[in-house]
Amino acid sequence: MKFESTGIDGTIVQFSILDHIMHENGFTLAGQWDYERVTYDHKFEDMTNGDVYYLRIPGLAIEGEVESPYAVVKLGQPYLGKHYYPHGVEYDEEFPKGVVNSCNKRLQNLKEQLETALK
Repeated sequence: MKFESTGIDGTIVQFSILDHIMHENGFTLAGQWDYERVTYDHKFEDMTNGDVYYLRIPGLAIEGEVESPYAVVKLGQPYLGKHYYPHGVEYDEEFPKGVVNSCNKRLQNLKEQLETALK
């Protein structure tokens, strides 16, 4: 599921600022990067049935290399997926309303923090 009109897609930000803001909002980078691309994940776990969902925000280094504090990253469109063990993450699913609402709130907060940091 892709999230449209979040105001995040196309945002250009220095990597050190981005990484700090993402960490504050519960997103992890883990091993989801190479020198040009980056993906931040926020994990949702449904404790009633064990389902796991990932809100993902991709980015592309347009100056420098990812993990350099001076790199500049352009963010892509956020998307949501459901994890199926051991196969991986599927994105063409029906997602629980609570998870989608939580994603929308998290994305709105993230957008506001990015806007404030870029002023």
